[in-house]
Amino acid sequence: MKYGKVVEGIFAKKLNRFVAEVYINGELEKVHIKNTGRLTEILKPGVPLSLETSDNPNRKTRFSIIAARKEERWVNIDSQIPNKLVYDALAAGKIKEFHGIRDLKREARFGNSRFDLFYYRDERGGFIEVKGVTLEQDGLAMFPDAPTTRGTKHVETLIQAVQEGYEATVLFVIQMKGCHSFTSHRVMDPHFHEALQEAERLGVSILAYDSHVTASTIQLDRLLPIV
Repeated sequence: MKYGKVVEGIFAKKLNRFVAEVYINGELEKVHIKNTGRLTEILKPGVPLSLETSDNPNRKTRFSIIAARKEERWVNIDSQIPNKLVYDALAAGKIKEFHGIRDLKREARFGNSRFDLFYYRDERGGFIEVKGVTLEQDGLAMFPDAPTTRGTKHVETLIQAVQEGYEATVLFVIQMKGCHSFTSHRVMDPHFHEALQEAERLGVSILAYDSHVTASTIQLDRLLPIV
């Protein structure tokens, strides 16, 4: 996936969850952050950024942060992109764990939850919940980077779906290269960690794919071990 009209900038500071100040061509600009996570290990003063330019005159900010440099690599922080990456890869038959699926569609309800993707394989329906991952420590990708009651609810509802005969998957998209494996962040959210372990035990598939990221592109790449 390639972004259009990309510029580079330097991070100055975060004003709130949605807005940051960034130097672009030497001018301090207020920009949109396309991720409501904490991102404290990524968005630090002086960090090089990649930003997408909008021509929409009704927007309050002209630029949106899409990626940041962390050490020698780009980390994509666009929270909307993992869902699109997975949908496009599934539609093109590029994720081997889902060979043979049909009637792929975005957004499907089950119980009191709405999941990102739904498909059929033979006559069996399947739900996929996609989670973007931007937190990494010493090559270990982790989710979540903040407590997520919504994420826990999604996992618990997927267990119910499996018990009613559906396929169900949580697919973590690691929005960077350089990670050797993935784990759920037990310290950050023990409830999510326990729910994910229980889900795997009861038949929910847990997958993690990393991504090849540049300043203006992101592409789903390699299946990683889960530890």
